Amino acid sequence: MIKIDHLTKRYGKTLAVDDLDFEVRPGVVTGFLGPNGSGKSTTMRIILGLDHPTKGSATIEGKRYGELRDPLHEVGALLDAKAIHPGRSARNHLRALAASNRIPFSRVDEVLEFSGIGSVADKKVGDYSLGMSQRLGIAGALLGDPGVLLFDEPVNGLDPEGIRWIREFFRSLANEGRTVFVSSHLMSEMAVSADQIIVIGRGKFITQGSVDALTASAKGTVFVRGANHPQLLAVLRSHHGVVNEVNDEGLSVSDLTSEQIGQIAFDAGIALYELTPQRASLEEVYMDLTADAVEYGSTGSRHE
Repeated sequence: MIKIDHLTKRYGKTLAVDDLDFEVRPGVVTGFLGPNGSGKSTTMRIILGLDHPTKGSATIEGKRYGELRDPLHEVGALLDAKAIHPGRSARNHLRALAASNRIPFSRVDEVLEFSGIGSVADKKVGDYSLGMSQRLGIAGALLGDPGVLLFDEPVNGLDPEGIRWIREFFRSLANEGRTVFVSSHLMSEMAVSADQIIVIGRGKFITQGSVDALTASAKGTVFVRGANHPQLLAVLRSHHGVVNEVNDEGLSVSDLTSEQIGQIAFDAGIALYELTPQRASLEEVYMDLTADAVEYGSTGSRHE
């Protein structure tokens, strides 16, 4: 388990992380979402001991990263897929990690094959595509067979087959009881990959919950198709309905339930052919939750 306890990080006058407080539990895939500049990468760096908090703490199984006796056996991470010496082969890179952490070289071959780059393991990493580098980073994270894994934008550069592979990979890790913490900007991928979502903005905690819980609590829309769209549009607006979209197919309406729309149309003598409630997507929920934080992040004044 990862525990973030009132974590704060300042860079000079810039407040990058502001009293964050949450837990990442084992057995589930936890997505970590927030706009650019929200503090996601800073939080992950502090978890991994690459940066030090101004206040508060980040612990793994109750210990700070620097207190772990065998860190690679306990925590695996992929933060920057290209942060590897370009003149070194993938095999030699992993062997160097293995030798320094008392891991047999046979494990190197296992993770190379598992990650799908065994056939190019002796090529220089500098010649790798971003997708191949991501796979190498995943191999490195798995090298010590750790119980806690952190990934920052792991699907960057992967083709659709690779994205499906990593989705299944995350699920298998969680099913084994491991802690899986994934930072990503891809809402559509997080919607199908993550069991839990943590959202931050401006360095502050915003919300946490399952995808179903987050989208169920958000305001959705109702798709309406009827006999007279102009008349339907007018009567719905007269009842304070917000019509978000109008086309030949129908209307997208918010601020009224499907039952209310049906009754309004019936009272107005308008025949309806379709009345379909539509739940808000994770992306819509995220955009609504982080609207103010996105504006803040666009100034470029905050650390990511």
